[in-house]
Amino acid sequence: MSLDKVSKFSIVSAYAVVYFVWGSTYFFIEKALHWFPPFVLGSIRFIIAGAVLMSYCYFKGYKLFNKRDVERAVLIGFLLLFVDMAAVIWAEQYISSAIVSILGAAAAIWFVLLDKPKWKANFGSIPIVLGLILGFGGVVMLFGEQLMNSESESDGYNVIAMLVMIFGTIAWTVGSLYTKYTQDKKPAADERKIKPLNVMVKTAWQMVTAGVAFTFSALITGEYATFSFASVPLEGWGSIAYLITMGSILAFSCYIWLLQVRPATEVSTYAYVNPVVALFLAHFFTQHKVTALQILGLTVILVSVLLMNWNLYKDNRTFRVIRARKKLKRFKYMAPKSSIPRIVEVADFNEREKQKQNKS
Repeated sequence: MSLDKVSKFSIVSAYAVVYFVWGSTYFFIEKALHWFPPFVLGSIRFIIAGAVLMSYCYFKGYKLFNKRDVERAVLIGFLLLFVDMAAVIWAEQYISSAIVSILGAAAAIWFVLLDKPKWKANFGSIPIVLGLILGFGGVVMLFGEQLMNSESESDGYNVIAMLVMIFGTIAWTVGSLYTKYTQDKKPAADERKIKPLNVMVKTAWQMVTAGVAFTFSALITGEYATFSFASVPLEGWGSIAYLITMGSILAFSCYIWLLQVRPATEVSTYAYVNPVVALFLAHFFTQHKVTALQILGLTVILVSVLLMNWNLYKDNRTFRVIRARKKLKRFKYMAPKSSIPRIVEVADFNEREKQKQNKS
């Protein structure tokens, strides 16, 4: 097998993991909650995942500590992996994994609203404004659907769970924006001498932070005091093992690798596939009913995410190549037959030259 084929196979495999494994974690969280209290579930998942990833980094010879990067990783881990995941896990006690995943996809709304340096560009773009309006409409549909389906007093928790989930997505957004702008910020003169930590080490610190926060919360709320490890069946341990190995370690590693070899806008398409996978699993493998309004809400939110990211996708290199080839194809039919091979040759030469310039 050639190197090119191996590379393509690796990319396709990584996308399959990010698309389908990450999408399935919503289902396995809901499944694990049959035996694990929410904070205990988060505690076990992230303590083990963080320890495994940190051990891997240690044996790879990566530097494990510098004060600046660890402080940032702790804050990011608290917002992204503790606050957001705590919201996801707690919410799935009362609403289906499908709805939680759809609300997670709506995080793009908060990126537009909270990214203050980009307000002028965002609110000056018609596709983004339309996407924002559609996104809010999709979220309102989901709230309306839950209110209409409330049949008992306990069902009042489903609306509270949705509000908690929205709070979690806001925390995810704040953490992501903090990551973005701290990376863009030029380090001080004394910080330039410090070698930054490997991205896997930073991720390990984030997971350890989330694990410690979940553990502390489980102790404070008394979940560990009433939890019995012996009462959890093999199926329950299998669910949490899947979340640790496939969701936290494998899927995230594939995501980080894809960001290094593929355009970020292309990698971000996982946000469109994950809710569809979660919806499929919820419909066929849980007792929750997937309603037409939920499917409509998902469709509206995914279209809104597409519109809010339209400018990024429009300028993506892959889309530019596709548009250039379409133009070339039209030009070929217009040109004399004898000139067509030359046109193709020149186009291929120009593309190779651009690739060389990008590499240099």
